[in-house]
Amino acid sequence: MATNVRFETTMTCNNFVGLVDRGYYNNCIFHRIIPNFMIQTGDPTGTGRGGDSIYGKEFEDEFQKSSLKHTGAGVLSMANSGPNTNGSQWFITLAPTPHLDGKHTIFGRVKSGMRVVQRMGLVRTGHGDRPVEEVKIVSASRSLDEE
Repeated sequence: MATNVRFETTMTCNNFVGLVDRGYYNNCIFHRIIPNFMIQTGDPTGTGRGGDSIYGKEFEDEFQKSSLKHTGAGVLSMANSGPNTNGSQWFITLAPTPHLDGKHTIFGRVKSGMRVVQRMGLVRTGHGDRPVEEVKIVSASRSLDEE
């Protein structure tokens, strides 16, 4: 990405890093996978309805002050249930999703491991786009060059 995401979406980046540092995403399942669209996680209840931010329940969108766009696969973006309802849930795009621009705050891009992300997008799913077999984050941490 040509721009520094952390300066365009400071609250969102700080939320994600803060939750990673707390171990919040450890053992968190990917509760929604839609081929050629996205994979979603970040809800410790595994239902797709839970999760809190480091700021409390929800925080505001930051896409209004950002030039970032959902231009292709590998974009990390906040999941929400409407304006200013960001919490802990997030998704990784599997394809360009321009219809999400101006609706979901982007806070990163997959740096390595995109093949794994692509394979995750192919897992068999059932009702509600939920994976038939569990797919989860075993342990989330920051890389040394990001601290």
